[in-house]
Amino acid sequence: MTRRVAAGAEFLRSVTGRFSSRLHSERVAAQLGLWLGISFTLAFATGLISHFMQHPPAWLLWPSRPVNLYRITQGLHVIGGLATIPLLLAKLWTVYPKLWQRPLFRSPSHAVERALVLVLVGASLFQLVTGLLNISYAYLWPFSFPAAHYWTSYLLYGALIIHVVNEWAKIRGRIWMREEAEPPAAAAARRRFLGTVVTASGLTALLTVGETYAPLSRLAVLAPRNPHIGPQGVPVNKTAAAAGLTATLRDPGYRLTVTGAVHTDLSLTYTDLQRLPQHTVRLPISCVEGWSVVADWTGIRLRDLMSRAGAASDAVLTVESLQMGGGYRTSEVRWPHWRDPLTVLALQINGSPLAPDHGYPLRLIAPNRPGVLQTKWVTRVIVS
Repeated sequence: MTRRVAAGAEFLRSVTGRFSSRLHSERVAAQLGLWLGISFTLAFATGLISHFMQHPPAWLLWPSRPVNLYRITQGLHVIGGLATIPLLLAKLWTVYPKLWQRPLFRSPSHAVERALVLVLVGASLFQLVTGLLNISYAYLWPFSFPAAHYWTSYLLYGALIIHVVNEWAKIRGRIWMREEAEPPAAAAARRRFLGTVVTASGLTALLTVGETYAPLSRLAVLAPRNPHIGPQGVPVNKTAAAAGLTATLRDPGYRLTVTGAVHTDLSLTYTDLQRLPQHTVRLPISCVEGWSVVADWTGIRLRDLMSRAGAASDAVLTVESLQMGGGYRTSEVRWPHWRDPLTVLALQINGSPLAPDHGYPLRLIAPNRPGVLQTKWVTRVIVS
């Protein structure tokens, strides 16, 4: 037993002796930690916006303007998250020698501190790895990604705040340490290392931002979707075939019905819809994966349809799709959106009838709204 303990101690001494790089320093760790803190704060704030736009509580009415709010915040969330990956890897490389420190726990408070760091590291890796797989459409888990991502964000950010408060005196001293207090060789190595990390993060953002910012779309080689490849020049996440609607969309008996708390129920054929006053709006379709594309959508203003049916001005609408299953088969549209003149049930995109994959015969398009809530293959509107 004594020999095993001695062998273990000798192994740890040999491992820790290999951590000779000057970059395994508290100053490098503190500077990377500052950048990570800013990045995680941005991701947390934009992630909450995304979640509550997709799953709004009853008391929360998201505005329909500015039109590009969701497009910008979700673009920042995804692009910023990708740019965080080099920062996190560099931070973990800088501090990992501390994993080998012995004893594991010097006191109960030290045990709590190390457990908190374990939660922080674990939650950070979970968010970035599952987020990367999600935007790559690789769903390798049995759980709900939106729910897991949402709740883990609180765990991560809470652990981050406690960690910063606990370490603030040390962090502050290391970040603003005078250059002359550091050996010249160590200062030069630190600057080169941090410059490499910043360059990697910047390149990641530059090679992704084109999925949201059209002028740089040709550079978006890391983006999961090219924003200009797809039916009618606009990408799609779910095709008509995947929704099981290939045969259904050829049914000549299609009707759009408006029912519920209205004075007059409506039942409109595709020809009826074409004969109603048509309006063209220029709006982005913005996906939770970060990509977005602006297009011209032509169709019937939803507020005109509600006026025709006699719906109350504060009514809540449920828009239903022809598809029979899926988490977003229906979506709720509250009055700030359906009363906005930019919200339409579209028959055309960029001057042509909707392709089946874009929601033929009819789809919802509204400003400042996640793409998953822009319901395709609309067949019914229920007013309540």
